[in-house]
Formats: sequence, structure tokens, C-alpha cells
Amino acid sequence: MTAEFWQDFCAAHGLDGPMPPVTCFGDTPQMQTDLAQLVCSGRKRATASLARWYEEDETRPAPGDLSIFVDGTGTPLGVIRTTFVHIAPFHTADAPFAAAEGEGDGSLAYWVAEHIAFFTRELTAIGLAFSTDMDVVFERFELVGAAPVPVGQPVG
Repeated sequence: MTAEFWQDFCAAHGLDGPMPPVTCFGDTPQMQTDLAQLVCSGRKRATASLARWYEEDETRPAPGDLSIFVDGTGTPLGVIRTTFVHIAPFHTADAPFAAAEGEGDGSLAYWVAEHIAFFTRELTAIGLAFSTDMDVVFERFELVGAAPVPVGQPVG
């Protein structure tokens, strides 16, 4: 499904090249779908992840990188391009970044509460504790293009 999506996307956007990595936002199927729809709507233009995940088995994002993003069912919804990456402690997150994440009310307070809960769930699953001193990969991206959203599906 994803390879076919990439071929169709390349044809529609005049692109050529190997299929980029596939990514999702969130840790539950519902959250993945909700956040993917925020990307499709243009409201979500940033994401944050723990730097430790890139130390173990993933390549850290870099400006210019493309990614295919999927919803909670694994259906590809679009392609994003990383525009900025900054690694810093969690506690350095600022209001403009929180707003660019596009979640909830867009406030820094909302972002902090939700991301503490999210990172705590991720780390608890592997027997670790979260600290606001942990390094986070703050990533900004742009939407290159999105698949049409089926009629009746909410966007944003």
C-alpha cells in the first residue's frame, strides 16, 4: 500500500527517487489518525521525539528529509519535508514550537502536559523514567502533499 502510494505521489508531484521512511505521530491508533489529520489540514507543522530513540536504531531527521506519514491504520496520508531540527532538553520547549505542533489549544502548557504524559508512557514501557532534562528532537516540517481525505472524515 505504501509503495503504491509513493509511486502515485511521485507521478502526481513530478518527483523521483527511493521511497522515504514511513512515520506516524502518537502512540495509539486513534492518536495517530488524529495527528495525521492535523498534518493534512496544515495545522500541525512540528513534532518532538526523545533523542534516545535515534541513538538506538533510527536515523535522526535532517532538513530536506522526506517522510511518508500514515494514520492509525497504516494508511499513507501524505508526505512531509523536514525543514528544521534542534536537539535540546525538554524543558527548553517554547510557545512558538508548541503552537507549531498544532495540538489541543496550541499553548505551551498544553504541549508540556501532553508530552510529559506521552514520553512517560514511552519510557515506562522500557523501564525508564522521564525527566524534563532529557534531550528531545524538536523537528519542524512542511506538508509536501496529502492524499485526498475521504468524504465524511474529519480533518483537523
